[in-house]
Amino acid sequence: MTISVSYYYKKIIILFMNNLFSNEKVNVGRQVELDIAKALSIIFMIFLHTIMVVKGFNVGLSSAYDFIFSNILGRPYAAPIFMFCMGVGIVYSRHSQWDVMIKRGIKLYLLGILVNIFEFFIPHFLCGNLLGVWDVFPISGGLLLFCVDILAFAGLAFILMGILKKFELSNRWMIVVAVVLSLLGTLLKGTDFGNDILNLVAANFIGSAGGFSAFPLFNWFIFPVAGYIWGQYFIRAKDKGEFFKFWPLFIIAGLTYFFISTHFCGGVLSENIHLYYFMTILDAVFCIINAHGVIGFCWWVMNYLPYSIVKFFSILSSNINQIYIAQWFFIPVAVILVSYFFRDLVLSDLVTSIIAILMLLVSTAVAFEYKKLKG
Repeated sequence: MTISVSYYYKKIIILFMNNLFSNEKVNVGRQVELDIAKALSIIFMIFLHTIMVVKGFNVGLSSAYDFIFSNILGRPYAAPIFMFCMGVGIVYSRHSQWDVMIKRGIKLYLLGILVNIFEFFIPHFLCGNLLGVWDVFPISGGLLLFCVDILAFAGLAFILMGILKKFELSNRWMIVVAVVLSLLGTLLKGTDFGNDILNLVAANFIGSAGGFSAFPLFNWFIFPVAGYIWGQYFIRAKDKGEFFKFWPLFIIAGLTYFFISTHFCGGVLSENIHLYYFMTILDAVFCIINAHGVIGFCWWVMNYLPYSIVKFFSILSSNINQIYIAQWFFIPVAVILVSYFFRDLVLSDLVTSIIAILMLLVSTAVAFEYKKLKG
């Protein structure tokens, strides 16, 4: 009887998987590399948001600084890592029941509306009354209250994940759902429904016209799903050295794709930020490849970091949602006040970096104190 080549191929794969992964959970508790990855993502987001705000004032950023922090670190190394780790967190959570996830999703969505008040409305009126400038922080007649930022997306993602878990979908079917949604998001991005309200409603799911969405569900749901499935293997990895063995190649593959796609197709690193917000499925796949490389780098570098830095990263990671909310309150207010009291000050690379670092520290302190009070 002839045995096909595919039979031996499957046997080799099974043997490899059995050698690399345990049937039981091995890497339980807090994982330092995940803490570092999440901490870096919020740091890069704070730098990105500071740059986004200062560009409305007396800005003097160098092109290199702007490109590195806005287009590279602030994009594939920020939100995609944040969302990927969000999916990994579901594997580690003791509260991953479907109904709990839906309730958490609703709470996150409402927190996303709170963030929009900090991000758009308070700065709009503060900047207008202090500086007489009303168009730096547009509110689109109040519609931006429901803009889909990262927390609103996280809320929708948790709700959808809860629904999928309710129906006990396998990992394979979760991948199918994520890929189909990503394809739909790729094909429908930029759709104009001819009405601001319709565009606003659709912005929860696709990158519709009007600028009402930074992270539509269809385009970005693939990240928490990928993280959720990745986490199921990571938690059972017998040897992290083998698991992350080729992490540099994953980062190189991601960076190579980002630069080639941007040069030829206007990819995620392009000046048009909506090509990042409404990324294609191919962009998302390479962001996921890059995410594995980044977490592998964090695993490698953690042994060389002093304890104080690792502890700081752990604090950032465990308070990441609170820090995200706080930084959107402090960054616009701080930049407006600096521009009001120091009208001739040029917001250079150095000044912008100082503001970003201060906003990181202040937001972390506020988040940490809030968590202590809540506890």
